[in-house]
Amino acid sequence: MSTGAGTRRVVVIGAGIVGCSLADELTARGWRDVTVLEQGPLHAPGGSTSHAPGLVFRTHPHKTMTDLAAYTVRKFSALTEDGRSCFDAVGGLEVATTEARWADLHRRAGLAASWGIEGELVPARRCAELWPLLDESRVLGGFHTPGDGLARALPAARVQAARAAARGARFLDRHTVTGIERADGRVTAVGTDRGTFPADLVVSAAGFWGPVIGALAGVTVPLLPLAHQYVTTSAVPGLDGRRPILRHQDQDLYFREHPAEDPGPDGRPSVRLGIGSYAHRVLPVDPYAVPAFDDAPVMPSALPFTPEDFAPSWTASGTLLPALAGCRVEDGVNGVFSFTPDGLPLLGESPELRGFWLAEAVWVTHSAGAAKAVAEWLTDGRPGTDLHGCEVSRFEGAQRSPGYVHARGARQFTEVYDVVHPLAPADRPRPLRVSPWYARQRELGAHFLEDGGWERPHWFEANAPLAREPALPARDAWSARHWSPAAAAEARATRERVALYDMTPLRRLEVTGPGALDFLQRMTTHQLAKRPGAVTYTLLLDAAGGIRSDLTVARLAADRFQIGANSAADLEWLAGHAPVGVRVADRTSGTCGIGVWGPLARELVQPLSGTDFSHRGFGYFTAREAYIGEVPVTALRLSYVGELGWELYTSADLGLRLWDTLWQAGRPLGVVAGGRSAFESLRLEKGYRAWGRDMTTEHNPYEAGLGWAVRRDKGDFVGRAALAGVSQETVRRRLVCLTLDDPSAIVLGGEPVYLAGTAAGYVTSAAHGYTLGRTVAYAWLPAAAAAPGTAVEVAYFGARIPATVRAEPLFDPAMDRIRR
Repeated sequence: MSTGAGTRRVVVIGAGIVGCSLADELTARGWRDVTVLEQGPLHAPGGSTSHAPGLVFRTHPHKTMTDLAAYTVRKFSALTEDGRSCFDAVGGLEVATTEARWADLHRRAGLAASWGIEGELVPARRCAELWPLLDESRVLGGFHTPGDGLARALPAARVQAARAAARGARFLDRHTVTGIERADGRVTAVGTDRGTFPADLVVSAAGFWGPVIGALAGVTVPLLPLAHQYVTTSAVPGLDGRRPILRHQDQDLYFREHPAEDPGPDGRPSVRLGIGSYAHRVLPVDPYAVPAFDDAPVMPSALPFTPEDFAPSWTASGTLLPALAGCRVEDGVNGVFSFTPDGLPLLGESPELRGFWLAEAVWVTHSAGAAKAVAEWLTDGRPGTDLHGCEVSRFEGAQRSPGYVHARGARQFTEVYDVVHPLAPADRPRPLRVSPWYARQRELGAHFLEDGGWERPHWFEANAPLAREPALPARDAWSARHWSPAAAAEARATRERVALYDMTPLRRLEVTGPGALDFLQRMTTHQLAKRPGAVTYTLLLDAAGGIRSDLTVARLAADRFQIGANSAADLEWLAGHAPVGVRVADRTSGTCGIGVWGPLARELVQPLSGTDFSHRGFGYFTAREAYIGEVPVTALRLSYVGELGWELYTSADLGLRLWDTLWQAGRPLGVVAGGRSAFESLRLEKGYRAWGRDMTTEHNPYEAGLGWAVRRDKGDFVGRAALAGVSQETVRRRLVCLTLDDPSAIVLGGEPVYLAGTAAGYVTSAAHGYTLGRTVAYAWLPAAAAAPGTAVEVAYFGARIPATVRAEPLFDPAMDRIRR
């Protein structure tokens, strides 16, 4: 990981809005040897920046994306060119013409409140006041965000480039990159048609040309260029150039005004309307076939307009805005943009080539924020914003295949304005990664969702007949999606009997070699210097004390450790810091795992093994090599659901045998297969955190209630210095447990939490606690509101639901059930 500006040579490829923003952010932090290479002319090089409509709606389901957009607004608002701001805060208005969209706008308003964005749900009459050309009769209501608006991308790029150049950066146009030179696994230079530029660090900010640059470096860039239609109309009577940007997502449309520089013949503003559409067929673009700047009729990113694709959108536009009846489409473009398989940017250092960084798939909306985060990362070794959802390494090998990238990128385009449930799975290409017992899961009626390419059972329809009284609370249409009463049956079976949970997608790393213990001691927070057979819950921190991940570390031998990790980023982090002689390997794909949990777990596994599985012989948080029937397993006595049990891991070839052995032996005990829905409920009842949702690098262990996993007396470790003076008593915010006062109420996560009528935090995870008979939620709140008994409200689709802060854990606080 690069730290400190020093004399490092940085080459940025691409002088669009991201490249110019990055040069400005780097030079503002003391970097001086910064060269920006651009294949086109400065400062309208013909990429996506040159034709982007500049809409900035900050509210996003991902807090990170909202944070990046919010910084972009703040920065561009402070930049001026010729006395005019680079951001025009005309506001934003999203209108609903269907009940489903109107409900979704209530959800978006909740997200905005959670992430600190000013917004207001407004009736149809107010929508018509904000946009007089609207047919009010077709609108149910809208969501108005006064701080949103229009980014003037090209002026913002020019101003930032000028600032960077004044600090020493070089901007060189008409330089086409022809190669990325490397040695010993690191980048060394960038070759162009006009010379070679030595580099210690290279950042690809090439936009939809990212895959081309990546290929030159031997790096896969999972990005799909797609054409998106945008037109401008003739002058529209009634527009004044100050209307909010408008989204009509029910028809995949957005609108913005284009005021003319000079007034019309009557002295009034002459304003054209810009209309963007995502309603047309998917139009993939081969970045290798895009013409060079001098060969393009308009610009490389502006492909010929296809009127037949836009015709339905023009009709839909006229239905919402009847004033368009006397207007016409004057100009149109099929503009090229970048889409990733999950719709989020690609930020960070490539694990395939050290020193080669990506700042790709970043739209104007998030440009300055993404550049700031990457500049912080390069300078300080960490971004100031949690970027785990944007890291390059989040995609596994199969997810970087051309077929996968194309299918998922196209899906992102078609769903960009859809009402998408947070659990909604993609339909293809699936199945991709499956457990050895996938066929058995299908036989049990598994409802699969997907994560990291893995098919993960959410519940099993075979268990639906087991659902019984007490009656479950009725669910609204939103919370009922991707849920079944079978989840309640599985949770109860886990509490009362025994259940098998698929743990195969849990990432498993192996750390071996002399010095492995000392290395892991330096990298993690807890004391790992324990005898072989010990298992320890610990944290990975960054230098600022933020939680990079949480791990379970099993010491299987003096110099061999098995680690339960969260993501590929954990592998990259550990491997990147490992000293000579210590090997960090990913064992996930070649292994599989089953969680055997419940009060009858010992009765299930003990008859199948010669190993002593008694509490005295196999204590909590210990590990043993054992046999289950004929299958060799690494057994870890852990429980993420708050019940007696073990995680059993074996090689993938023996996985089916392990499942069948446990299943057959468990039938007399009433064994069931358990899915992620029940798992989530059980872990929240027990107060167990989920990294990436409940805590990230933006939180320290004491804020997250995990100070007990920090052993400052064990010696130095990454992040230790940053925790000096920090304790649970000194933190200003805390992750707290809530229960909804109404046993029938349901929330799902992401909702704002109100304290004395003011938004004070947000829910991270939530699920109905089937054992407790009410919904359990975890939320970030000010430390002053963390005392048990504090009354709060959780907003769900506009309704305020009373809730109460509770002492945790709610279930089995004495740990009797786990340690029996």
